[in-house]
Amino acid sequence: MRKIVNGKGLLIFLTAFILLAGCQPTLSKSTEAKADVNSKNPLANKKIALIMQQNLGTFSEQYIEGVKEQVAKFGGKTTVFTSDGDLAKMASNLDAAINQGFDAILIDHGTKEALTDGVKKAVSQKIPVIVFDADVSVPGVTVLEQGDQQMAEMTLNKLAKDTGGKANIVKIWVAGFAPMERRQIAYKNFMSKNPGIKEVATFGAATQNTALDTQSQMEALLKQYPKKGQITAVWASWDEFAKGAVRAIQQAGRNDIKVYGIDMSDEDLQMIQEKNSPWVASAAVDPKDIGRIQVRYAYQKIHGDHTPATVKLKPVFVTKKTLPKKQITTADLNQYIKGWGHSNQGYSEALKKLEEGK
Repeated sequence: MRKIVNGKGLLIFLTAFILLAGCQPTLSKSTEAKADVNSKNPLANKKIALIMQQNLGTFSEQYIEGVKEQVAKFGGKTTVFTSDGDLAKMASNLDAAINQGFDAILIDHGTKEALTDGVKKAVSQKIPVIVFDADVSVPGVTVLEQGDQQMAEMTLNKLAKDTGGKANIVKIWVAGFAPMERRQIAYKNFMSKNPGIKEVATFGAATQNTALDTQSQMEALLKQYPKKGQITAVWASWDEFAKGAVRAIQQAGRNDIKVYGIDMSDEDLQMIQEKNSPWVASAAVDPKDIGRIQVRYAYQKIHGDHTPATVKLKPVFVTKKTLPKKQITTADLNQYIKGWGHSNQGYSEALKKLEEGK
């Protein structure tokens, strides 16, 4: 055998080898134990599909964050399928998720006409399905709702109180969405009980630029009703509608008009906190919490637990007066609004152990 290193070279080689070995990352005993437990846990390493009708605005962004955050805590991976408001594409995305063998499917909005066949197919293949804000009724599927009628009542009652029960209002609303239809029920009941409040105009459309389109329509309406008192307030059934209305009112300098909205995101909160903002109140459920809770129910199903057909999420009411002068985000909102965020809804003992790595 040919000699390839002398004694000095061998010493350098061994020293380098020891240093290199010392630089390799090592897992702590607790991390190794957690990884070992999770590798044996039937709930670990799951693939979760999120099928969305549309990913629009900061509410949707924060909702997705909540989904991804909770799935990651359970050691899984999320894949988001966005449908750009196209129901045919949404049905196709659902079918793709089924064919790709995801361990659970989350659905965000959509209609029963577009989703029912796909949901039935998933259930027949033993794939757990949890739906948020869609009118889907399939045995074995859990549907999450935000308490839409309650949110509408909160904002409308505040509007009535602020105006003394006499107002000319603009309603911004759109049909074809389960939560909107529920909010409309509350609106009709409210209007029938408050004859002093008159609807002078109504409009609304869900588009890929909803806030901007709403702003343009509101600007036109303000020109149609230029005098103080012709429009007292705007009731916006969705935060994308509220954002558009607020910007139009601000640009027109109409400080006589107030906005009452539904839903809450960081962008919404910033707009409400702006000095002299016309947006004075909103009812909402934390979008991140919605995502987290939806994931928990999906994992309960993966675990084989029974879950209810319907889960109602409790909303909170946010008014401009209850907020601090300093700018905050929704992460800080629980310091000022009781019941916001940090919900433990949907947890089970098995899920707590999974999250803790036990």
